Amino acid sequence: MKNTFFYIVFTLLFSTITFSQESKKIKVQSDRTIKNEERFPGATILAKVNKQVFIEHEGIEIWCDQAVHYGEDKFVRAFGNVKMKQGDTLTMTSAYAEYNGNSKFAYARENVFLETPSNTLNTDTLFFDRLRQQAYYRSGGTVKDSSNTLTSKIGRYFMDRKQYSFNTQVKIVNPENTVDSDRLDYYTENGHAYLYGPSTVKGKESTLYCERGFYDTKVKTGYAIKNARIDYDNRTVFGDSIFYNSAIQFASATNNIKVLDTANNSVITGHYAEVFKDKDSVFITKRALAATLQEKDSIYIHSDTLMVTGKPEHRIMNGFYDVRIFKSNMSGKSDSINVDQTTGYTKMVGRPIIWSQRNQMTGDTIKIISNTETEKLDSLVVYQNAFLVQEDTLKAGYNQVKGQTLYGLFKDNEIYQVDIDKNTETIFYQRESEGELKLIGINKVLSSSIKLLLEQREIVDVYYYQNIDGTLYREIDLPENARELSGFVWRGDEQILSKKDLVRGESPPKLTKITGIPLPVEDEDFFDEETLKRLEENKSEGSRLLEQRLEDAELKETNEELDKSTEEKINEELNNLKKKDSTSSKKKSKKLSIVDPNLNRTAKERDSITVTTLKNTKKTDTVNREK
Repeated sequence: MKNTFFYIVFTLLFSTITFSQESKKIKVQSDRTIKNEERFPGATILAKVNKQVFIEHEGIEIWCDQAVHYGEDKFVRAFGNVKMKQGDTLTMTSAYAEYNGNSKFAYARENVFLETPSNTLNTDTLFFDRLRQQAYYRSGGTVKDSSNTLTSKIGRYFMDRKQYSFNTQVKIVNPENTVDSDRLDYYTENGHAYLYGPSTVKGKESTLYCERGFYDTKVKTGYAIKNARIDYDNRTVFGDSIFYNSAIQFASATNNIKVLDTANNSVITGHYAEVFKDKDSVFITKRALAATLQEKDSIYIHSDTLMVTGKPEHRIMNGFYDVRIFKSNMSGKSDSINVDQTTGYTKMVGRPIIWSQRNQMTGDTIKIISNTETEKLDSLVVYQNAFLVQEDTLKAGYNQVKGQTLYGLFKDNEIYQVDIDKNTETIFYQRESEGELKLIGINKVLSSSIKLLLEQREIVDVYYYQNIDGTLYREIDLPENARELSGFVWRGDEQILSKKDLVRGESPPKLTKITGIPLPVEDEDFFDEETLKRLEENKSEGSRLLEQRLEDAELKETNEELDKSTEEKINEELNNLKKKDSTSSKKKSKKLSIVDPNLNRTAKERDSITVTTLKNTKKTDTVNREK
């Protein structure tokens, strides 16, 4: 009983092993077959008469016009209208293909067309590893899906994660953008592309550049890091990270941003920016600083937030919250500022103040006017509560002029005349013009208007007009509290004397942490040591695959050269058989199993040929339906 039990187990195990080994054999179905051990040792030639040759092995199906089958090696070479199918996941057509059932490896050449549920691939030569479910080309390929066409010199498709890895001269083309990159990983299921190395995303009105980036080809959005920039018509935006939406022509930049405006010779820096291309607007914050070149001298404007709007011929810049201005001969502060580069007007609102050497001008609103052609300062106007203060030469006090409106005139960017209208009041410290500049007295005057003439930003002459009423006081006769006009405030400690003073007293902004884009998955080489070993151990005498230099990226010429001899041999064999069959088929008593190349034979003539078919006729019907 015990022996019987072990016998049954052994029989079942042996049957299972036998079945498993049998299932690994390549099954073939062909209208015509022939053997020629001299020319094709160990192989059977298969050929089409009415139906294509059909080959099946463990879920992969192959159709072709001609084939060379090495049964012992489980190896097939297929020629003419080759179609290879793996379930519903992959269909490939080509002029030529090889398949090895032991190594589970295939390769195809000449007009290779690979189709998956989400995309297609055209290439000259394709390698397919069934074991790892990966396809690979190195001689140029084109991948197409519902909205994109992708080309590259080298490409690799990972079926398990539905990902292409493209290398060398990579390009994506769709109706909205063109993407160029050194390396690009593309996920077919969601249309996500990861860019590595110098890359560009070029739209109709903008170009994004980076050396590492991400782009969603379906929703047309992406972001870039590492030397990232985006170019518009007259603007270039730089940043540590740039987000991009081509559908609405919007971009935002984060950390160390810089906006170059070539139309107006300006540069704006900060740590966050937004660009709306269709609205021609740029929004900058986090220590925003604008620098504009005027007459070989830059003017700097710093504020919490800067906004630039308008076409190049009509740019307008607005600054908000603690605005600070610096120029080599002038500086200022205000709560907000408006700069119209078309008219040359600069308007300062909210406790505005301007310093020019020892002169301080304040009022409710200050307007500075520049000549748009010469880019030189032309004039300024201080509206309401105009106040001009100049520190005394020996710092004994302050010269003061007060009125309703102040008008200033410039020559070669230097103020040379100031007019103050309506209810003017003045206090001046009068000194001797030479020597020790001894104080003569303190002059207080009321009048309807005043004109001041300046040289090198120093008051040299004062003219009073209408309703003049004044007194010259000795210093001891005028109390300290009477030496200041109503509303006087000296703000000299706030004066901006250098570009560095623009951010004086401010805490450094807290920069956003940029997580970045992950580096690409470092997969083993397609032809790694393990794969090469597998191919070498399972190679067939008829295979040309291992005769190629697998590390060479150019395969076209090599493939044509290697496969030409075999095709010529098969065609020669078929031609010889055609001649023999037409003259001696009736004389021979022993029938041969051959390939019939003549599709015009009559039924009677075909009866003289031995036909080898698969016993499973149901499978044949299935093949016919597939075709």
